[in-house]
Amino acid sequence: MEEQIGNIGDLSIEEREDVFVDVATALEGTAREAFVEGNRHLAALSANMAQAIRVNADELARDDLRNTKRILQQAAAMISQFNATHPYRIVSHAVH
Repeated sequence: MEEQIGNIGDLSIEEREDVFVDVATALEGTAREAFVEGNRHLAALSANMAQAIRVNADELARDDLRNTKRILQQAAAMISQFNATHPYRIVSHAVH
């Protein structure tokens, strides 16, 4: 993810939008995992950030690069914070 943030200026608007959608998806996963682990505060923050990014992905992709990088760095920091404090994931063996 850090590589995408560093290269965001080299991407087209459509590619930037895809990066935002990918980040929103990652945040949604973090929110689900945090909720399962009992960290409702981080779950709510991650879910809210994911929703805001997903809803505004097109506008964010067209925004100033400094703002774009800042938002992506905040999202990456939230995901990294959760990963650092929860290195062992709960693995589901449920069949979908």
